[in-house]
This record gives sequence, C-alpha cells and structure tokens, in this order.
Amino acid sequence: MDRCLIDEINLFRKIKMANYSIKDLETFTGIKAHTIRIWEKRYSLVEPKRTCTNIRYYDDDDLKRLLNISILNRNGIKISNIVNLSDEAISEKIINLSGNANDSGSQIENLVVAMIDLDENKFEKIFSNAVMSLGFEEAVLTIIYPFFEKIGILWQIGTINPAQEHFVSNILRQKILVATNGIVTSPGPDSKSFLLYLPEGEHHELGLLFYQYLLRKHGQKVVYLGETVPFAALQEVYKIKKIDHFLTAFVNPITEEKLQAEIDRISETFPDVTLFLTGFQVNHQKISIQKNAHIIKNISEFKKALFEKQE
Repeated sequence: MDRCLIDEINLFRKIKMANYSIKDLETFTGIKAHTIRIWEKRYSLVEPKRTCTNIRYYDDDDLKRLLNISILNRNGIKISNIVNLSDEAISEKIINLSGNANDSGSQIENLVVAMIDLDENKFEKIFSNAVMSLGFEEAVLTIIYPFFEKIGILWQIGTINPAQEHFVSNILRQKILVATNGIVTSPGPDSKSFLLYLPEGEHHELGLLFYQYLLRKHGQKVVYLGETVPFAALQEVYKIKKIDHFLTAFVNPITEEKLQAEIDRISETFPDVTLFLTGFQVNHQKISIQKNAHIIKNISEFKKALFEKQE
C-alpha cells in the first residue's frame, strides 16, 4: 500500500473524532462554507490542515475561533474589526455577551465551545443564566434542545468526540432529573397515560427524559422504561396497565426497511395505542405510518399538539 495512504489512514484514526470538514463548520457556526473560504483567503481567520493527499480538515481550535467570530458578528461587530482583535479581547467580548440569555444563537454556540473544552463551569454558567432568565422548560426548548440537535447531526456522521457528547449529556441528564423530581403537579381525572421507551440498541436517552419532564409537568401519567427496551417488555406492560400513548425515538443508524418494519410492528401489535415517533432516523428517512402513529419533528411541536388546547 502507498506510504502516503497509510499515513493518511493513521492520521484519521488518531483524529477521527476531532476533525471537521468545512460543511461541519457551517453546520456548527451557521457561517456559509463559501464565506468561511473567503475569510480564510482575505483575513487568514482559520487555516485548514491538509493530509498528504490534499484533503482539507479543521480542528477544535478552528471551530472555536469561528464560533466566537459568529457570536460577535451576530451581535453587530464587523468581521473587518474582529480580525484586529486579540484572542483575549475576543474572549472578553464573548464573556460580556454570554449573560444575554435572549440571544439563543450565541448561547448555543457558547455551549458548543464549553463542550469542546470540557469546561463544566462555563457550561453550568450558561445553562443557569438561561434558566434564570427563561425558566427551565423554555431554556431547554429554545437553547438546550437546539444545541443537541446541532451536535446530534455531527455525532451521526462521526465528527463529534464521544467523550464531549457524554460530558454534556451527563450534566443535562442530572438537571432534567432534578427538575422532574421537583414537579408537584399530580395527574387529574382526564389525564392520559404515556409509555416512554427507546428500542433495543438505542441509548440516547436525554430527549426522552425531557419528554417525561414535560408530560409530568402537564399532569399526565408516565410509565418510563428508558433505553434499549426489548419489544416483549412493551407487551408485558400493556397487559398490566392501560396505556393510551407510546412515545419512542430512533436515533442510531438503521436501514429504511428495518425502520419501517419496526414501526409497522408497533402499530399493528398495539392498534388501540397512539404512537408518537421522533428521532433523527424518523425525521430523515422516507417511511409510511399507520393511522395510529404520528411523527414528532421537535419537542415544541409535541407540546403544542398535546397541551395548547388545555392551557
């Protein structure tokens, strides 16, 4: 095998979870790839690395710099002025802006930087400011959930470091559990029952935990089974307890045929149950659903459909 190709394979093995394409940078920062290239040439804001076969890639430092530039640019500072600022001056301006929880875009980008650096104090500060300004539910809906949607796309294609994702997931998991335990609302006589679970092999539980928080806060009955639940367990619960709704998510890679077969199996086995489906795979694959199933694009859509008439 060509020596250059061997070196390139080894390089990408080492940096597989810490390198980004220019499209990844666009996804994270919201800055168009074309604009990033112009800024590279005109201002030398970032300098892509290259493999020996001339494949361009960027590292965490490049991503952080562009995120900070994006925040400042969004807040009215021209790029021609940003390029003359030192890293210290940029950081100082970012800190001054970080208290504005109403600027959700900047908050999300600051969370990404905190994730990259594994900076728990910074992450906690941003989250706490958002909760104090917006309330827990609104902070999750407008900042935390979009943040996880953004990094979820890059996790899906393998450019996110798993340690970074686990770092923020564990922080937020504890936040949601504490908030859920603090709910004082009790189910009423008209409350519906929801069974929340993830199919076998699915471990991305954070979204499901927030659905549980939302349902309990609005006085619904919840049976929470959590991650990687065997199908037989659903049948056992259904025999024991009356369930009005199932809510599940498909995030891990799965073929369209297998996804369709699993959704059909749930719908046909439990025809009297309303099935709510969410997750990356459901929203990005072409599938057909039966009458008792509904696809949820996001939590806000779910909340509006279920609770708007009650409020």
